[in-house]
Amino acid sequence: MSIQSLAIFCGSKSGANPLYADHARALGKILAENGIALIFGGGRNGLMGASADSAMVHGGTVRGVIPEVLVAWEHQHTGISELHVVEDMHVRKRMLYNLCDGAIILPGGFGTLDELFEMLTWNQLSIHDKKIFLLNTAGFYDHLVSHMQVLEREGFLYGSLADKLVVLQEPAGIHSYLGND
Repeated sequence: MSIQSLAIFCGSKSGANPLYADHARALGKILAENGIALIFGGGRNGLMGASADSAMVHGGTVRGVIPEVLVAWEHQHTGISELHVVEDMHVRKRMLYNLCDGAIILPGGFGTLDELFEMLTWNQLSIHDKKIFLLNTAGFYDHLVSHMQVLEREGFLYGSLADKLVVLQEPAGIHSYLGND
């Protein structure tokens, strides 16, 4: 399966470690240079804005989806290829999932984790078979990955965690998954 578009789920804040934003910008550049559309939550702040800005600067296509309630709060990004303003968070997530061929999760908060686990759940239930990546910048997700390994070891997952989630340590790790298979 060829990836033509990749959803990026990440924080609307930049977090404490400057490497988070560096990796978000690097990922935006990689996607743009490989002709992969960046699909994201439509905000201009934090890691969301950093990845979108980078993709745009490097000639990429960026599609944002933001719910009406967050337009003022997240400061919708007006400098992208397309911005869809939708009714609510549920419509936003469904549209993000429908627009992408795969997803990559960067550091973020509760919303980012919600998106990660919904994607994993839908994958497990065969609602989709999209590739899911976790960018573990500076070990941000080490504890979460360890806990997901506990879920697998204790018999709560259907199938192998490795079949559902690819953990990357650096943005460049995505390169081997962007070609046609």
